[in-house]
Amino acid sequence: MASKLIIQIGIFVALGSLLFLSAGTLQWPAAWVLLVEMGGTGIALGLWLRWHDPALFAERLSACFQSSQKRWDKVFMATLLVLWSSWFVLMGVDAVRFRWSHVPVWAQAIGAILIALNAYIAYRTFRENTFAAPVVKIQTERDHRVIITGPYAYVRHPMYAGNLLFFIGTPLLLGSWCGMAATPLMAAMLAMRAVLEERTLASGLPGYRDYAVRVRYRLIRGIW
Repeated sequence: MASKLIIQIGIFVALGSLLFLSAGTLQWPAAWVLLVEMGGTGIALGLWLRWHDPALFAERLSACFQSSQKRWDKVFMATLLVLWSSWFVLMGVDAVRFRWSHVPVWAQAIGAILIALNAYIAYRTFRENTFAAPVVKIQTERDHRVIITGPYAYVRHPMYAGNLLFFIGTPLLLGSWCGMAATPLMAAMLAMRAVLEERTLASGLPGYRDYAVRVRYRLIRGIW
């Protein structure tokens, strides 16, 4: 578990490096706010999980590529990693290096709030669903079952719904309209994964088809 934690920290450091290298400077307050916010909420969620749900804590520290993971999900994760990295580089170039975008401070503050809301939704999801692994798989060794309570009573993928807030809040906080223009692509990738994940769950998890009939919406109530 210690080695997994080191890998997670390495990914976080790499993220910060992408931001500051693309910006060409360390003097980017919004990027520091993002890293502190992500790091702080990540540590808080990790400590809470370590205490309340060690099994899920171990799952969340697991690799993004696993032997039991669906092949399409491995392709998805690799693609998302490239898009995610390119997205952060774009925002650094846009907001700081060339200063193409000019986002007002009040909009940046809204971005920070949306990122915090994403972390809160993640907390509510973890509290309700001990099977919220980072990869798509049926966890037979853990007696995987359908969760229908908490946020799952409203949408079928509450964590993904929270991620939508992150995709909007991050370019706002960093002050990049170019980053915001790329948000629909990130959201589309998430929606695609939700559909493919549901196919896996419907075919391998007893009761999921009935749950999908009962809870109609995947990400946003009343829309989709």
